[in-house]
Amino acid sequence: MASVAMVVTNACAPDPRVMRSAELLGQKGHTVTIHAFDRTQKAPMSEMVNGVRIMRYHIGSYAYGAKLATVRGLRAFSKVVLSTLQAKPPECVYCHDADTLSIGVKMARQTGCKLIYDMHDLQHTWALMGKPNSLPRRLIANRMERKALRGAKMADLVITSSGSLTGGLHPGFKEYLADNGIESMVVENRPKQGERAQKSATKKSDWTVAYIGRVREVESFQLLTSAIELIAPEQRPSLKIAGDGTAVEPVHAHLLTASSRLGIHLNLSGSFTSETFPTLMQDVDVMYALYPPHRGNITNGALPVKMFDAASYGVPTIVNSDCLMGELASMEAIGVPVAWDKPQELADALLSQRHSVAVLTQLGVEQQNAFVHAFEALF
Repeated sequence: MASVAMVVTNACAPDPRVMRSAELLGQKGHTVTIHAFDRTQKAPMSEMVNGVRIMRYHIGSYAYGAKLATVRGLRAFSKVVLSTLQAKPPECVYCHDADTLSIGVKMARQTGCKLIYDMHDLQHTWALMGKPNSLPRRLIANRMERKALRGAKMADLVITSSGSLTGGLHPGFKEYLADNGIESMVVENRPKQGERAQKSATKKSDWTVAYIGRVREVESFQLLTSAIELIAPEQRPSLKIAGDGTAVEPVHAHLLTASSRLGIHLNLSGSFTSETFPTLMQDVDVMYALYPPHRGNITNGALPVKMFDAASYGVPTIVNSDCLMGELASMEAIGVPVAWDKPQELADALLSQRHSVAVLTQLGVEQQNAFVHAFEALF
């Protein structure tokens, strides 16, 4: 059995994508420790979750986003994790996302350990958020991309979260990697069987549209309130927004003003845990996952976790059209794709899904089994 050090630059409190892969390996007898960067220093520094140890590093308070302080925090985290791993080298370093890849590359060079790279998104595109046409940010993004691709080519196994559908039109991250000469396997971030709890089809006079996850840009919520304004006052939904992120303050400010103007109920909350997520989902009728397409992840194959999680609770999701997430949502009937910046189309889609019940029939078991097989083949 192998000793595995997973590395992630959030607090893993929770991070279902990280925990699912860790638990899959733990169930096979491998020893997994997650080294997590607790930027707010609010989660326990050490805990066991379903047989997986999580070590959270408290090295100062650092914000998320494309800021110099964030870069300094990531460097400090990388330095202390590298020191920890060098003191007792694992047999495998498992890097979640490109901002941890340098740690795995250094450990592989120094100790000969196996290196796994799990690419959940295109990390370099985050540098463009807010200012996609900024020349300095484009130069930074290009540099980040080249560095990530160099590191990925050194990995013994590359996993990614999306790939084009059979006979489909839109590429996923697997195709992006292939275009850069990197072979990968797809493991979509789908919920476990035990997380399913189907929504009732009982019709209600009131209804709720929710966004539960990282809050990264205000444009998505401006579009949402513009769409709700086009709905007749007596049919307008309540809004529930839960999660933290770089744009929490402007988003909350916008929604407080808009909800008062529109005469709708608004429920705002911050970060949540895997234990509180089911409670958040109890009264949700439609999940909202529509993003500005200039965010590079969208057109290159991002599949929002909230789309799968919502479907596991019977809740359909509104997603972007003309990309992989919209194609998959339509194919599996777990959501409705909508064009960006079309408030009337969004309003119609919200109303159309008000009483719909999604059924998530694919739980990704075959992909997960293939991942475990590929991992064990390394040893």
